[in-house]
Amino acid sequence: MATKNYYEILGVSKTATEDEIKTAYRKLAKQYHPDLHPNDPAAAAKFKDVNEAYETLSDAKKRAAYDAEREGGFGGFGGFGGGGGGFGSAFSGFDFGDDLMNIFNMFGGGGARAQRQQQKGSDIQISLTLSFTEAVKGVTREITVNREESCIYCNGTGAKDGKAYTTCQKCKGQGQYQVVRESGFGRTVNIKRCEACGGTGRIITEKCSACGGKGSTRQQKTIKVDIPAGIDSNNVLRVRGEGNACPTPNGQPGDLLINITVTPHKLIKRKGNDLFTEVPISLYMAVTGGKIEVPGVDGIISYAIPEGTQSGQMFFIRGKGVRSRQGTGDLYVTVQVEIPKSLSGRQKDQLKDFCRSLEDKNLPKAKQFRALLEDVYKK
Repeated sequence: MATKNYYEILGVSKTATEDEIKTAYRKLAKQYHPDLHPNDPAAAAKFKDVNEAYETLSDAKKRAAYDAEREGGFGGFGGFGGGGGGFGSAFSGFDFGDDLMNIFNMFGGGGARAQRQQQKGSDIQISLTLSFTEAVKGVTREITVNREESCIYCNGTGAKDGKAYTTCQKCKGQGQYQVVRESGFGRTVNIKRCEACGGTGRIITEKCSACGGKGSTRQQKTIKVDIPAGIDSNNVLRVRGEGNACPTPNGQPGDLLINITVTPHKLIKRKGNDLFTEVPISLYMAVTGGKIEVPGVDGIISYAIPEGTQSGQMFFIRGKGVRSRQGTGDLYVTVQVEIPKSLSGRQKDQLKDFCRSLEDKNLPKAKQFRALLEDVYKK
């Protein structure tokens, strides 16, 4: 029976949608991220639980299997859902906590169907900080991890020279065996890991001196990881097969889970695939228009604004946002007209003369405002 309640860990209901689960995960991952809580074991443990919960609930198949296990074995089958005397509750006494997999054929006329599941080593979780540009454009990083690797001296068997072992008699070298249970609903075949050999299918007669019979040794490995363009903070990048070695024969290694943090850009903010920036412009540029320099992902972009541009006016440059597998965003530019400070007396006189030369057609908003004042207060 599953011991951790992943729904409670993420703070969502059992009927939560994919978007609700993703939102809850991002909030908690940011809250408990190791970079924000250095040397805090409690935060690290919470961060691990949050990632473990999200990994299960964000995958439809894993979530269904998890729900079934928590409900006592199989949960519901469509309209036969588990609870209130349904078919799911008929198996609530089954304990699947130690099972490698659960294999069943409930409605096949009493027959049983076995489906073998590949065993895997444990995953490794690390944190990686990227610059804004690296995250937006993608980058290849060399990452060093400490992990369990199959012992080269015993070929992962744990036995001296890879030969000092005998075949387990209980499981006949299979590392697992079947437990068949009959019920009024059919036959259930439960695949159990062999306790005698620990699922290896072998009984070691003399341990390997290099790994102490474990079959793996702790090694430091540097691997190249391609970070895809468009990745963002709180994303988790999974690198298949770069985790710990599987302790059982013919198993696959676990995965490397990379928790991403992106340092902010000094001039650009990101929202999804869209980018946002503010550019200060002179009073003269706002009045006459012209080309301004806009910070972009690939460098400075020259962009022409029209005459009469107002402070706070937003423009967008199509296709200059983030390019990711989900598409390409745009770059939004907000201009802020900078009002001059510390003017000399001569400059102030020149500005006064200029403003006095303006007509209503030059200042339509001021004209409209005066008309509204007249209408509201001076009737």
